Amino acid sequence: MAKQPQSAMQPSQLEMQPILMQLNSGKLAEAESAAKKLALRYPNAFILHHVLGLAQDGLAKFGDAAVSYTKALAIQPNTPDLYFNLGIVLTNLARFAEAEKNYRKAISLQAQFFEAHGNLGTVLQKQGKLEEAVASYRKALSINEDPRGHFNLGTALRDEGKLDEAIDHFMQAIQLFANYADAHNYLGECLRDQGNMEEAIKSYLHTLQLNPNHAGANYNMGEFLYLAKRFDEAVTYFEQSQLDDWQVRSLYCLYKAERFDEFKTKLDEIVRTHSKHNAPFLATLSAHYSTNFGVEDQYNFCKNGLDYVYQNSIQELASPNSTLLAELLENVSNADIQERKQGMLYNGTQSAGNLFKRPEPAFRKLAELVKQEFINYKNHYAGSSCELIKYFPETLEFTSSWYVKMRRGGFVDRHIHEVGWISGAVYLAMPTDIKDPTEGCFEYGLHGDNYPQKHSDFPVGIAKPNVGDIVLFPSSLFHRTIPFNSNEERICIAFDLKPDGDIFIRSNY
Repeated sequence: MAKQPQSAMQPSQLEMQPILMQLNSGKLAEAESAAKKLALRYPNAFILHHVLGLAQDGLAKFGDAAVSYTKALAIQPNTPDLYFNLGIVLTNLARFAEAEKNYRKAISLQAQFFEAHGNLGTVLQKQGKLEEAVASYRKALSINEDPRGHFNLGTALRDEGKLDEAIDHFMQAIQLFANYADAHNYLGECLRDQGNMEEAIKSYLHTLQLNPNHAGANYNMGEFLYLAKRFDEAVTYFEQSQLDDWQVRSLYCLYKAERFDEFKTKLDEIVRTHSKHNAPFLATLSAHYSTNFGVEDQYNFCKNGLDYVYQNSIQELASPNSTLLAELLENVSNADIQERKQGMLYNGTQSAGNLFKRPEPAFRKLAELVKQEFINYKNHYAGSSCELIKYFPETLEFTSSWYVKMRRGGFVDRHIHEVGWISGAVYLAMPTDIKDPTEGCFEYGLHGDNYPQKHSDFPVGIAKPNVGDIVLFPSSLFHRTIPFNSNEERICIAFDLKPDGDIFIRSNY
């Protein structure tokens, strides 16, 4: 049989016209269906796989779109736009390493493809490659300066703890696009981290003028108001935000306002309607109410949280003349990391950004050691019926990580980490010239944050860490540092294990 000419293997313009009209008019399901049928006749037609990819992408069928774009590229490989599109759907599928590869391919074919440089920065940032992400964002801006580019660069610089520079880029984004609501909100968050609450509130309110339904700004306003003890106002903003753990934040406000009947009614409803008891912040409230009023704790995240505090020595840090310990102390003292204002920290400083996402090898090495301790923790408590262990995150990522340096008289007041699953700290320096054996120790328990108390019989525990030790504990537990009086520094690196994506919890910190 004679081989068919190439033209006979391609659909005609007449066959393609209705499919293209459907695609361009937004009838994506119809375009997908028609293109699939025609592709059975013309399996090697580039345009059909391209159209299929575009339609499936628009329908949020990202897995199917990835297959279609890949088939199109197999037929016509030197098409930068398609590598770019494939990078987008792979990002939506959280296949970041593959997305990175495709953005790099698009750039190799079209060096000035600024959108590809920008998107490459995004997937690098999602993988914790902050230095490379910043370089990609800067490259995109050097080709084409636009508000989104400055915004993206600002978010990466914030993750690096470079708050001043991040603020500068959020402001540049706003200069280019005055109504950029997300940039106003992120600007407010950076100002908050610097302790400039007055200007932060102006940014949040400006965001809400532009978009009254902006989830992040409503949430941030709610958070500010509850810290200011304006609980009734805070509830309104949290309910408007509908963001992540807004229901728990509203419950918190009811509890702090001592509206206990309303609190209990809403708590019972959440317990009844949520099959997984996997919100540490809600566990904190439930445990406190239970202890306060002498009733059974109905929330099974971790009812006996004090039994789940884990302490171990990391040999790479505890061994004599540890080079890793020396490098970490050097980085903490001299790396270009800005400070974050922390209202519960006294006579001390805390770093901004996410320390374990920084490029210094010592921080990266410590992150891997901590991840191994997470595994050890899970194995140590294997078989437990509480949901802390049953739904332990499969992916070991850090919501946040930071150092805390304290001097004489330093301490952190009782608090919880609302955004974690397991929280913890690794100890790099501890005061030794002490008169009371509890000085500088780690205290944990069920009460803190000036929660209303009907009595003072709330259990507490104490861990006395040594240099090189790690302490891990459920993020639902209150904890504090007991003040110390020596002239030595107390230095630790603290962190939170990130909950899985479907958890009933706030994802930003």
